[in-house]
Amino acid sequence: MDYIFTFLWSMAPVCELRCSIPLAMESYTVPIIGTQGYNLPWFAVLPIAVLGNLVPGVFWLLALPRIGRVLTSFKNPIGSLLMWRSRKLRESHSERFERYGPLALTALVAVPLPLTGVWTGCLAAWAFDMPFRRAFPPIALGAIIAGIVVTGLTSVGIAVSDLL
Repeated sequence: MDYIFTFLWSMAPVCELRCSIPLAMESYTVPIIGTQGYNLPWFAVLPIAVLGNLVPGVFWLLALPRIGRVLTSFKNPIGSLLMWRSRKLRESHSERFERYGPLALTALVAVPLPLTGVWTGCLAAWAFDMPFRRAFPPIALGAIIAGIVVTGLTSVGIAVSDLL
C-alpha cells in the first residue's frame, strides 16, 4: 500500500516526485498525529516515483493541445490562467528553447524546484508547439534526473539526521 501512495503522490501537481520520494524514504513524527512516512528503500522508491510522475505527463501531452484550444477559444478563468502561464514560460524560456530545443525541456523538468517538473514541462511543450513524440523523451529524461537528485538529497539528509 505504501508503494501505491508513493505512486499517487508522484502524480500530484506541485508535489510530484519532489514530495513523494522524501515521504516514501523517511519516517518522521508529527505531533499529535504520530509517525508518518513509509521508510521504504530508495531503489524501490525511485522507479515508482518516476513512473507515477510520468503518468500525468503522458495524459497532458496528449490532451493539452485539444483542451488548450477549447479553453483559450472563449473568455474563462482557466483559459486565462493557461494563457498567462504559457506566456510566462515563453517569456522566460524562449531563448533557451530556440538554442537548445528539447534539451531545454529536460532542464526545465530536471531542476527540483517549485514550478518546474513534468506538469510544467507539458505546459511548456504545449506553449512551444512540441508534438508528443518530440516532447515526451526529454520530459521523461528530466523526470529521471530529478528523481535521482531528490533521492540522493533525501539519502544524504537521512544519513545526516541519523548522525545527529
